[in-house]
Amino acid sequence: MSWQIPLTDIAMPEEDIEAVLDTLRSGWLTMGPRTQDFERAFADYVGAEHAVALSSGTAALHLSCIAAGLGRGDEAIVPAMTFAATPSAIRYTGAEAVLCDVRGPDDPLVDPDDVVRRLTPATKAVVAVHMFGYTAPVEELRVLCDERGLVLIEDAAQAVGATVEGSGRRTGTVDQLGCFSFFSKKQLCVGEGGMVTTDDAELAARVRSLRSHAMTSVTWDRHRGHEDSYDITGIGFNFRIDEPRAALGLSRLPRLEDDIEARRAVVRAYRARLAGVDGLELMFDDAAVSRSSHFGFPVLLQDRAARDAFRDALHRQGVQTTWYPAVHLFSDYRRRSPELSLPRTEEVADRHCLLPLSPTLSETEIAQVVDAVEGALSRPRVAT
Repeated sequence: MSWQIPLTDIAMPEEDIEAVLDTLRSGWLTMGPRTQDFERAFADYVGAEHAVALSSGTAALHLSCIAAGLGRGDEAIVPAMTFAATPSAIRYTGAEAVLCDVRGPDDPLVDPDDVVRRLTPATKAVVAVHMFGYTAPVEELRVLCDERGLVLIEDAAQAVGATVEGSGRRTGTVDQLGCFSFFSKKQLCVGEGGMVTTDDAELAARVRSLRSHAMTSVTWDRHRGHEDSYDITGIGFNFRIDEPRAALGLSRLPRLEDDIEARRAVVRAYRARLAGVDGLELMFDDAAVSRSSHFGFPVLLQDRAARDAFRDALHRQGVQTTWYPAVHLFSDYRRRSPELSLPRTEEVADRHCLLPLSPTLSETEIAQVVDAVEGALSRPRVAT
């Protein structure tokens, strides 16, 4: 259907279009100067020493898991409230993704206490997911990982530009490896694309090699006469980003902070107008709102039946919504771990719903969504 108010909206000003057209006119379409400029600009933005551009956020997670040394016989702990790409990236390496619980419905982020309960001698890494643009307790997890000699990987696919409680650092820079996505629904969207950030030069070099078949040089090097051949040092992948997407990311990056502030203003407007609405609970607190980069605006309904009825009512009004299933309840994971129970994750999955959120959402559209929410939750009056 054609939504009156879609879940998100992508504004593409003329400067972005021209940046892509200039790249197409240049005749160099893959892993060249724009990719290098995008990497440098993104590293500066998040506060990392190195950034490596890739074809997707999934590729960023995959190569980070390899760079962290994950392989057969290893385990990495990851919350089950995430997109399927996060545990899949662990499994690509031959390691086991050990799913853990979240803190609760109003704080649906990885629970460090449950991480501790699931540690085994095979545990090699923890993947912290910054869900909905809100930051996981990565400072606490960093201490835990440092004490046990584990690698901490940040999945910041939904949280570019968010800041971490305590340190004030941006997501993706708290420990050794940060992973970002530039998919169309993300805050910095280019269609497809991803980035790995790190302060470790060796890890950065490892990811750069793996993204292009483990080659010792790339086509751009040879085009400029810097190399005349190459060696293959291992098994790598074709996870290269192309120049038009890098150019688009480079064009959009200077506006990212303004876009995040616009998203935050929409969230605060929602929170002010929906506070106290019967049958609806707001998630997170004001402090978390100030740190988040707001990928989505999640709310809680009473239970799964109420959530589904709520979504149906909004869809009839042309308001698009979505929600995230619990990973451990997917068929593949049920076959692998049929007895696994993560009650808090299951409650979040059953009760949450994401309302439309984009930096271009107008006051009129916000009011339309709020009216649809209130209408969906209103109780019919009983004649007396």
